[in-house]
Amino acid sequence: MAQDVACIFSGEESIRNQKLIYPAASRNQDPILQVLKRFIISDTEDEESPLFLEIASGSGQHVAYFAPHFPGVRFQPTEVDDNLLGSITYYAKNCTTKNILLPKLVDICTKLSAYGFQENSVDYMYCANMIHISPYECTIGLFQNAGNYLKPDALMITYGPYSKDGVITPDSNVQFDASLKARNASWGLRDIVDLVKLAEQNNLTLIDTVEMPANNKTLIWKKN
Repeated sequence: MAQDVACIFSGEESIRNQKLIYPAASRNQDPILQVLKRFIISDTEDEESPLFLEIASGSGQHVAYFAPHFPGVRFQPTEVDDNLLGSITYYAKNCTTKNILLPKLVDICTKLSAYGFQENSVDYMYCANMIHISPYECTIGLFQNAGNYLKPDALMITYGPYSKDGVITPDSNVQFDASLKARNASWGLRDIVDLVKLAEQNNLTLIDTVEMPANNKTLIWKKN
């Protein structure tokens, strides 16, 4: 994705501490929010508010946009690229509802217990635009961690472009897939059929597929 620097903490700070704006995240954040409103329960009476764990937070825009709409939910952003933590931190600290936790540096190929998470403790996992822009090992790690760390009946929500039954549509996604593989042979659109098999291996079930703008989909996975 292209990066636009919106503002800087101070003239002495490096790129690590800049607020970033990804145009793609700005475009898709509201359509994704409308899906989240169908599935996230925020009026809980539990002693501890639900935990929404975002994997591959990028600039931090998504969690910043979502959090004010669910003030009863704790949002935990994570990112494997430490250059992005400054931007995510900026968004977290400036959230009006103060329900975004400071970001964690997380490699999704590693068990989440290495970062202080307990098994069966996460209410929602969310991952946008990572599956196709990372090696497949990252997708395996995502599903394995979801299977272990989501609570029973909890949800994982993934967003991005996918193929189905080995077919990529429309032509723009075919071209996008080719461009990804040209940049890195281990990248590319993943097939929903393969993801369903991976989910079954990790005690997850695909319960809904939501068509999104720009030929993307939001997939809703439930922990069995």
